[in-house]
Amino acid sequence: QVQLVESGGGLVQAGGSLRLSCAASGRTFSVYSMAWFRQAPGKEREFLASIRWRSGSTVYADSVKGRFTFSRDSAKSTVYLQMNSLQSEDTALYYCAASGASSGGYNYWGQGTQVTVSS
Repeated sequence: QVQLVESGGGLVQAGGSLRLSCAASGRTFSVYSMAWFRQAPGKEREFLASIRWRSGSTVYADSVKGRFTFSRDSAKSTVYLQMNSLQSEDTALYYCAASGASSGGYNYWGQGTQVTVSS
């Protein structure tokens, strides 16, 4: 299996920036793609962005296009989410997820890291 650990969350003022990290371990060679999700209190889990592990190709949700950047460091088996121009609406628990090539979805999840944006 694959283990995922998120880090980098914290408190930031509106308009500020934050970078989240997600380190993968275990059977990392089986990872096909990774993604970031978030969930705010009272809301459903929201897809933010995904990245194809081998190519680095990314897909972003409309809500974060132009503000968030998804990148990876293959040597470290780590992905990053650079978040700029943060708004209070971005406050949520952010999750990292991974899928294998033969998986029908994201079958590995981290524990989440809290991001709080103050206005």
